Amino acid sequence: MSARKGIVLRSYGPGQQLKAEEIELVAGRGEALVEMRVAAVTQLDRTVLAGKLPQQLPAPFVPGSEGAGVVLSSEKYPAGTGVVIRGGGVGVSLPGTWGQLAVVPDGSLHPLPAGLDPAAAVAMLAPALTAHTAVRRVGAVVAGETIVVTGATGLVGRLCTAVARAAGAAKVIGLARAGESVDVLSGLVDQIVRVDELGQVGRELQWCDAAIDTVGGPVTSGVMSHITPGGRVVVLGYTAGEFATLDLHQLIGRDLRVLPVNMQRTSIEPGTVAQVLADIAPAAVQPDVVLMPARDAEDALDLLGAATADRRLLLDLSGLQ
Repeated sequence: MSARKGIVLRSYGPGQQLKAEEIELVAGRGEALVEMRVAAVTQLDRTVLAGKLPQQLPAPFVPGSEGAGVVLSSEKYPAGTGVVIRGGGVGVSLPGTWGQLAVVPDGSLHPLPAGLDPAAAVAMLAPALTAHTAVRRVGAVVAGETIVVTGATGLVGRLCTAVARAAGAAKVIGLARAGESVDVLSGLVDQIVRVDELGQVGRELQWCDAAIDTVGGPVTSGVMSHITPGGRVVVLGYTAGEFATLDLHQLIGRDLRVLPVNMQRTSIEPGTVAQVLADIAPAAVQPDVVLMPARDAEDALDLLGAATADRRLLLDLSGLQ
């Protein structure tokens, strides 16, 4: 058992009623004491703070469902191990990550790969899990395949290219809009193919084993014409349109599969987070991060609704005093 005093943000909700308090945190059997560095501000946190989940802790409680820090004590990891925290009820049915220190189950700890910045890891975790599900689990990408990723310049698109590469894809092609800057794709893809304003795909797109489609709409129809027999189109977004025209002759004649990604119906299996972090670490993807002082958590929650899809809000917990 390990115990230390630290300052945490506690909710006296429902609502964004947060107060910084010094409390004693005690790690029992199967639990870890973690010195926190950063924590995410997510829609799940907002839902919990609104008191909308039946399984959540009664007030007062420490919010925060995701974060990163350094292990002080644990039965599973040595002291000094950099970790990402997610899952196991943290921030919902168990105290969360918004504090100088956090007590969490050992099973909620995931080692931080060397060279991966803690803030970047936390910022990319949710979209990276989506990318992992699309590429490895639903798309079942294997070594030697040629993969095309639509909307490749977006954060999820870039992470899909990184996961495809980690899964062994021989060639990764990124689709980008005409005139769009593709600087962020440097080192991530082998080829860039443009898509015009009508969603028509450039003819230079070669035959691919699978398409990871993050945008939907007419782009889905366009990439289908470039999928080899027995291939698949994995659909996980529709920013380019909710409707796509599918050529049934192609679909049936080339035995293609259209596979949806639904994260709400996808369970995260043990070991998945660690694999996701290992997949994205070599890619050096830079997320759009807004790092705010922990005492500005209420402001961060207000900003959450106005944030763009690729922007991630984090709390800096190292200066919480």
